[in-house]
Amino acid sequence: MEKKEEFKPYIPADRIMSEFSVVSVLLGIFLCIVFGAANAYIGLRVGMTVSASIPAAVLSMGIIRGIMKRDSILENNMVQTIGSAGEALAAGAIFTMPALFLWADELGMTAPSILRIASISLVGGLLGVLFMIPLRKALIVNEHGVLPYPEGTACAEVLIAGETGGSKAKTVFQGLGIGALFKFITDGIKLFPSEIEWAIPGYRGAAVGMDTLPALLGVGFIVGPQIAAFMLAGAVLGWLVIIPLIAHLGQFVPEIIYPATAPLSELVLGEAGYWDIWNNYIRYIGAGAVAFGGILSLIKSLPLIVRTFKDALGNLRSTSGEHQTTIRTDEDMSLRTVIIGIIVIVVLIGLTDFIPVGITGAIVIAVFGFFFATVSSRLVGIIGSSNNPVSGMTIATLLITSIIFKATGFVGEAGMIGAISVGSVICIIAAMAGDMSQDLKTGFLVGATPKKQQIGEVIGAVVSALVIGYILLLLNKAWGFGTSELPAPQATMMKMVVEGVMGGQLPWPLVFIGVGIGIVVELLGIQILPFAVGLYLPIHLSTPIMLGGIIRGLLEKRHKEDKELDNKVESGILFSSGLIAGEGVIGILLAVLAIIPLAGGKSVGEAIAVGNNVLGQWGSLILFGGLAFLLIRKSFYAKKES
Repeated sequence: MEKKEEFKPYIPADRIMSEFSVVSVLLGIFLCIVFGAANAYIGLRVGMTVSASIPAAVLSMGIIRGIMKRDSILENNMVQTIGSAGEALAAGAIFTMPALFLWADELGMTAPSILRIASISLVGGLLGVLFMIPLRKALIVNEHGVLPYPEGTACAEVLIAGETGGSKAKTVFQGLGIGALFKFITDGIKLFPSEIEWAIPGYRGAAVGMDTLPALLGVGFIVGPQIAAFMLAGAVLGWLVIIPLIAHLGQFVPEIIYPATAPLSELVLGEAGYWDIWNNYIRYIGAGAVAFGGILSLIKSLPLIVRTFKDALGNLRSTSGEHQTTIRTDEDMSLRTVIIGIIVIVVLIGLTDFIPVGITGAIVIAVFGFFFATVSSRLVGIIGSSNNPVSGMTIATLLITSIIFKATGFVGEAGMIGAISVGSVICIIAAMAGDMSQDLKTGFLVGATPKKQQIGEVIGAVVSALVIGYILLLLNKAWGFGTSELPAPQATMMKMVVEGVMGGQLPWPLVFIGVGIGIVVELLGIQILPFAVGLYLPIHLSTPIMLGGIIRGLLEKRHKEDKELDNKVESGILFSSGLIAGEGVIGILLAVLAIIPLAGGKSVGEAIAVGNNVLGQWGSLILFGGLAFLLIRKSFYAKKES
């Protein structure tokens, strides 16, 4: 058998340079908190998060190389490693744990404490890191050239390009500043409304709208025209087909149709009856479509999952007996430390009440956690983090866990909280393992020390776990989950899954209608998950995302023969990432201001809202058009740095 040629990283193994420094760790922690908070906010709003690796790497280069004049690509890599951990853990947390807050509001359950949220997040984050460590050689080293790891490879290219001079950090900072300013003016000062809508005359129940917010425009550019179009297609079906159909027939129906608490004819005759119909019916149809899409994506991946798990275990056995290497670029954390850490965490889960799942839940977490960490780490190497079916893995876990808990008598409030807790841990494990594998791929290409990156991931997981609880409590107190401000679509769906198994508290006909729509969409060859998310969310979110997608599509079509197309797209993505981070940061700030009381019963947030939306809906639309023009300028006319 021909010997495989040894890969040579950008920084050779025998070259020692600053990597795990005070500067890189502190900056990484700062970006971990910033991107974690920003992604928590935007994820609760639109049901998806964006990778923080490249923006964190670019900001790191701007600060470490541009401002501090330190010349170390490995320090920049450490910053993105720690920084991206915040985004990954936030994604896992917001997809599940808001369900606990929703139950507290709806069913009078006890709201989760900071300690409970931190415990669940910390366990999921640490297990995600520890489960991934033994898989590094099998997936990153042995499969080099086989598994592309798109985000990890792209991040390495950005880091290496940054070594040649120039800095793209300015683009990110510009996007961040503009996004923050726009968000503060619209939702802080309230100079113009951030949500605009028009009912369609003569078409009862139909309406179109748009949330004129910078993050949504940025998300659209990043995901591209196809995904954006799928989301808008789902929204059009909901808001221009199903809601008008219900409104038309409902004016003749005087009865109450569950889950609404008022007669359908009253809902239809309301001033904004389409919102009542959406809230009582469309959300459940959309949730059925989303659940179907998540499970289907998991089923489609089953052959790959089985092969992945088998290969990973085989490679793990073949490398476990090797002596600890002395080569810097091949040094991992001690396998003994990893195994002891996993055992201690699982035992603590089973024997303590910090995570209320008992011994059964601890066993489920150990088994499903390692399985899905392996699956996630391999899948993102092939299809990328954006297409990783984490929600499908979580739904499958929740279904099985809820069935096991119900069969063993662990039901009621405790059983529902326990099931969501298990699902939260598994969701965070899968998200963290997938993100970490991308980071380790970046490190492998640039010549980082794996052991130091793994320690960096642990730091990122701990910091994120300690912060995410405060962010969730803050956002819930300021606006509430399940509202138009923070729909929390993924968490609402997870809540419905548990309720459906444990107590049958679901309007199943509506859910199955969503499943039927999902089947039709899948048979048409359309990606079901973005379509289903678009159906679930208000059309107001899909329209600005579509505008961002159109700008990306026009850019790629107009400049498809241009040698600088990749540079133009990258510039647009960096500016969009800045818009997302800027809005997310101001969103968190406004949430803080919304709960700080002043004399007279007002909050600080209410006191600064002096604009009274004076510019109106058309002013909001015009200014949002100006923001879109800035994105066009930053992408279409980007110049390659020399």
